[in-house]
Amino acid sequence: MASNQKFKRPYTLGIDGGGTHTTAMLVDADNREIQSATFGPGNVRLLDDKRLTKLMCDIARKFTAPNSIGIGLAGARNEKDRRRVKTAVVRAWNTIPCHITHDLDIALGNPKIAAVLVLSGTGSCCYGKSADGRTAKMGGWGHILGDKGSGFEIGLRALKAVVFYFDRDGTWSRLGERLLMATGGNEPDDLIEWVATADKNAVAALTPEVFLASKKRDQIARDILKGAASVLAKDAVNCAKKLYQKKEPIKFVLAGGVLRNQPAFAKTVGETIKAHWSKASVCTQKREGVWGAIEMTRNLETQLKPEIVTLKRKEPTLSPTEQRNPRSIHLDKLPLTKGVDLMLTEEARAGKAVRAEAKKIAKLTSWVARALKDGGRLFYVGAGTSGRLGILDASECPPTFRACPDQVQGIIAGGSRALTQSVEGAEDDPNAGARAVQFRGVNKKDVVIGIAASGRTPFVWGALESAENCGAKTALICFNPSVKRRNGVPSMILAPAIGPEVLTGSTRLKAGTTTKLILNCITTLAMVKLGKVSSNLMVDLDPKNKKLRERAVRIVTTLTDATPEQSKKVLEQANWTVKDALTELGH
Repeated sequence: MASNQKFKRPYTLGIDGGGTHTTAMLVDADNREIQSATFGPGNVRLLDDKRLTKLMCDIARKFTAPNSIGIGLAGARNEKDRRRVKTAVVRAWNTIPCHITHDLDIALGNPKIAAVLVLSGTGSCCYGKSADGRTAKMGGWGHILGDKGSGFEIGLRALKAVVFYFDRDGTWSRLGERLLMATGGNEPDDLIEWVATADKNAVAALTPEVFLASKKRDQIARDILKGAASVLAKDAVNCAKKLYQKKEPIKFVLAGGVLRNQPAFAKTVGETIKAHWSKASVCTQKREGVWGAIEMTRNLETQLKPEIVTLKRKEPTLSPTEQRNPRSIHLDKLPLTKGVDLMLTEEARAGKAVRAEAKKIAKLTSWVARALKDGGRLFYVGAGTSGRLGILDASECPPTFRACPDQVQGIIAGGSRALTQSVEGAEDDPNAGARAVQFRGVNKKDVVIGIAASGRTPFVWGALESAENCGAKTALICFNPSVKRRNGVPSMILAPAIGPEVLTGSTRLKAGTTTKLILNCITTLAMVKLGKVSSNLMVDLDPKNKKLRERAVRIVTTLTDATPEQSKKVLEQANWTVKDALTELGH
């Protein structure tokens, strides 16, 4: 804390977190700096809950208690991210009011006029905010998918350019010399090993070499920087177009290490923006983003009220899947043979519960069959075990029934990574479920089935509500008979009363088995209705391997008078399409 000064309350704490470090600053009512400090990485997407809480607690211990807190963290783009941050903030500061947003937002502060942030550092992004609160974005997809005009892209383009011209002309450029010096290489071949282990920060760190080469009139470097300036300006203008008409005045703010540290480059970007937007005003960000967090919180302070977030919320009633099973109270003491008997007995109970729902399963299956016949699709949506089972069932449909891969699809909270590992908090975000449905193009021809053992998973409910708004038929498979529809969503609830698990809360057990039984019924019987089964044989399987080709031969042989040899020959002529082979043989 600064000494020999009298500071005036209220104090505002600003926090700006990025991928490499987090800056925090405490100021008084007159914007005088009281304290500042730097901490570890603050990207929400790269920190688990424990590390995020530790970061906030470390900051809290370092600073005098503020009256309000403004936080902008990289990756805090949606409500789920902000809830995670809020929980960490409450653990660190309890009831102190705070405003939580992402790092791009605080870089703009709280402008009263339309503004577009043009950010080029290690990565790049353009982020616009209108006076009425609307936002727009271009870029920010990361160094693999995007980051046009960023330090990473400039460094990577430089590496690619020097080796290209070396291959074409047989001469090593001055820029190449600088890059070898920067990477510690002795000759061009050394770049192969270097780039194989370099991360995006290391590649971005080559950017100053490109600027130095450009100042020495290296044409390769100049071309790279000209392209980077052009693409940044175009993205900035396209971002502005999402918010305003071209005739309206907009402020463009240039930020990030590349633009702040290279005035000539920033000037080129600004001039290019003005050439495409006549009423543009361009300035370079003068202060660190942490000031934006402070400014934004100051402006919102009158709206902020202290609130107590209850971290441990007791549910009014436990789902049956979370209740203790009285029959397995002594599971840890049972001999293995009795343990096996207990688990199989519980599985049998589940089978009876599913049988009691046969009419609903049949109705749901008829929806799916009709949808697939009319060109629609079936979507399973779930989290954890439920999501994995949906994806498993969907993945079996193409080889078993020659279904198009997009005809039956699985959606799991957290994406493909969640298939093999837990993705922190993914199932708690209803907006993510809604977006997943929207980006799969769900429409009125489709059927969306949510799978949630407890019946409460927010990701699943978000998906179902979004699907219903798109006109799709919706259903929820759960094992909590007390779950009710919400505003008419879903169209059907299928909730077999299987009771609690042998191992309390472990829904991979009885609930998982029951889910698999229901999904087996739905897709198998829907495909039967579509004519993909004759008798009890798969007459539309896709025999892509030896085992399935042998099965195809047996099917054709069983359903016709052909010998195995004749069946195989006809199948080969029919490109291993069983139905075509059967038609050829008069079946």
